[in-house]
Amino acid sequence: MAGKDKPDLQALLTALKHKLRRRILRVMADGEPTSPCELSRRLGESVSNVSYHVRVLAEYAIVESVEDRQVRGATQHFYRFSLDAEWARKVLEEFEEDSPEQDDES
Repeated sequence: MAGKDKPDLQALLTALKHKLRRRILRVMADGEPTSPCELSRRLGESVSNVSYHVRVLAEYAIVESVEDRQVRGATQHFYRFSLDAEWARKVLEEFEEDSPEQDDES
């Protein structure tokens, strides 16, 4: 990886390869901070699965942690889409209608 602030091309392609990560990024594309809990409700996926993939996206500097809040005795982490690469946004648009055969285990 190129560094915490800027993902290298290979890392970015690896992150975008996974269907759920692309779905997460499309939901986050408006730039508003959101938590894995909220993403899981919107996507109909388990919180643990969404949390894992959000952490991967954060490691690749595609999303950034912007706030932690105490909610009902637990800490919720909020993230924002932080990638400026226009071509990556076009990839998300291109694969908007993800099909099962495009999914990957990565």
